[in-house]
Amino acid sequence: MGQSAWSPELAPGDGPMWRRLVDTLASDIESGAIAAGARLPPQRTLAFQLGVSVGTVTRAYEEAERSGLVISHVGRGTFVAERKSVPLSPVRSLQGPIDLARNVPPIAPALAQIQHTLDDLHRRGDLAALVDYTPIAGLEVVREAGARWLSQVTGVKRARAQRLIHVSGGQQALTLVCSSFARTGDPVLCDRATYPGNRTIAAHGGWNLHGVGSDGEGMDPEDLDRAAAETGARLVIVIPTLHNPTTVTMSRKRRQEIVEVARKRDLLLIEDDIYRVFGNDDSLTPLAELAPERTIHIASLSKALAPGLRLAFVLPPEDSAIEDRLLLGQQALSFCPPAGGGLAFAQWMEDGTAKVIVDQVRAETGRRTALAREILGTAMAEPPTSGSLHVWLPMAGDRARKVAAAALRAGVEITPPDAPFGQGDEVDGLRVCLGAAMDIQQVEQALRVVRSAIDSGGQARAIL
Repeated sequence: MGQSAWSPELAPGDGPMWRRLVDTLASDIESGAIAAGARLPPQRTLAFQLGVSVGTVTRAYEEAERSGLVISHVGRGTFVAERKSVPLSPVRSLQGPIDLARNVPPIAPALAQIQHTLDDLHRRGDLAALVDYTPIAGLEVVREAGARWLSQVTGVKRARAQRLIHVSGGQQALTLVCSSFARTGDPVLCDRATYPGNRTIAAHGGWNLHGVGSDGEGMDPEDLDRAAAETGARLVIVIPTLHNPTTVTMSRKRRQEIVEVARKRDLLLIEDDIYRVFGNDDSLTPLAELAPERTIHIASLSKALAPGLRLAFVLPPEDSAIEDRLLLGQQALSFCPPAGGGLAFAQWMEDGTAKVIVDQVRAETGRRTALAREILGTAMAEPPTSGSLHVWLPMAGDRARKVAAAALRAGVEITPPDAPFGQGDEVDGLRVCLGAAMDIQQVEQALRVVRSAIDSGGQARAIL
């Protein structure tokens, strides 16, 4: 291929000229403005054209080659590298019932980036970590990326890399925290309707989940006070933003009230705030900021980016004894975190892919939530955000079971009605998850089945 007529238009900025030139090249390659195999202008030619030194262009070309954007051949010039792509098939099955039961994000945004990510990973200087033990708390580069994520996306400004613990997903994070501070038979407080995984954790560890009442603003502080006094519990799991399953988001006042009870009863707050990325109100301060001395913050990337990363971070409170206990638990449970998902996340944070994916996940989640509003109407509790991975259908227990059964017979699987509830707590609704279906057409098809089951009192037209 002959020499490209590439004439870069550098965006204004404060960064060094060579960095801006590399970024422009990467953008032009991605957009197709310059094709794979094209020969770039000679360094002196481009330097004269841009009015910069030859050294600036030389450094830009060297960095572009290190990043895999170009390939240099002595005597022939510098060429845009070929990016081989292999068609990727999603693991999520297109057979069987449409899945409205699993609370996972749409994976198309991450799927579109994974081939480029694999290309980028093999050029990293720290790739050897894939075949070696990592530090107990995780690789520094991964924890640095995690600290930036917490500060920029989840509002936890006090997050620092040296205090984060990298774990394999939010479920392991919850298990790590509970196993570190609760013995078999101990009570652990949570909402009466709670994340179904908390029941799995409690069954495995032998902890007694004790449900706390709630209202339209989330966990009831007065009932939390009573439950703490009656049970002697030390731990309370709180889901402050887009509560799973009810989608309620705590106000700032309610968060303050929960903190006051926690201080009064000397409770450790386990802040499971993984849906924060879908919240509309950035002014709602995380519990980790309101009560840094007693909040263990969990930030999972499963809902925001890709569940297959199996990546989460635990931020201990400002208490070295608690931090040491968590590190001991990490060593006991897994010895050290695997590097693969962490390095992919670090790469995404470094090159901006994380923002691309999360923006696309948010947009798709918004479209699916709008569709749920249109089809389910007043049967659905209104989530306090433009997009939520799950919606809540308040209804009596018997009716919930009939609707779920009818939907399943018609080819749509909903979260089992009793899954989010502790033993003995009344079932009073259905959780409908919007992210697992592969496209919005499938979401619409499934939601119309659910609507039919609701309207008919437990009957639904089967999917054709």
